Amino acid sequence: MSEHLTLVQVEESLLELGLKRSADLVAASAEWATANNATYLDFLARLLEAEKEERYNRYLQTRLKLAHFPYQKTLADFEFGFQPSIDERQIRELSQMAFVHDGSNVILLGPPGVGKTHLAISLGMEAIRQRISVYFVSMQALVSDLRKAYNENRLDRRLRVYTKPKLLICDEVGYLPLDAVDAANFFRLVSERYEHGAMIITSNTSYANWGHLFGDQVLATALLDRLLHHATTINIRGNSYRMREKLRTGVVHVVSETDK
Repeated sequence: MSEHLTLVQVEESLLELGLKRSADLVAASAEWATANNATYLDFLARLLEAEKEERYNRYLQTRLKLAHFPYQKTLADFEFGFQPSIDERQIRELSQMAFVHDGSNVILLGPPGVGKTHLAISLGMEAIRQRISVYFVSMQALVSDLRKAYNENRLDRRLRVYTKPKLLICDEVGYLPLDAVDAANFFRLVSERYEHGAMIITSNTSYANWGHLFGDQVLATALLDRLLHHATTINIRGNSYRMREKLRTGVVHVVSETDK
């Protein structure tokens, strides 16, 4: 049997087994093995490593899509020097994902524009790289979705979308006050994830004002009790992260105490 025919058969067998990347690379890998006097195991290891890398990349793309991030940002993209109130080492430690494995929460507090969502997405993307399931949702979209399910008497089933992922990121909590039904639905979600699934929450509202936000001080207290029992709170202060380039060029003037 000729070498060419053998190679064709190997490629066909690899494709039949679903090893498309290996099939694409088997000829080049065989040439590499011959040129480098590699062993059969070296050849096989090279081929399988390429297949693993391809499958992992496909996994990443699928999981990133399922996470519903509004955009993709990494910690490498974040300019920690622009926000000195953020402890970079603390964020790096969180990126190891011990808090997810412990079922703990991370709460990012601060005014609009300081980088809360960027950090939340970055941590979410790092979680996916570590094969942790992630789902991102804005608070407005979440309460709207749960309200619709509540009205259609399918809340239990819909809640599974938000309780199943190991990490749930809820963005922009506090921008709009909630009525009794929406507050109760969110409380139920937090209660069902309590000590079972981690959450990252971003909010522009201090804990002291959550009673007003949820329209019920007792419910807000019970909610915070569950969220903060196992949690890391990060308070971010400073100028708008979104406006940093304009601030650098002087297009935007930062108001100081002497300007008032």
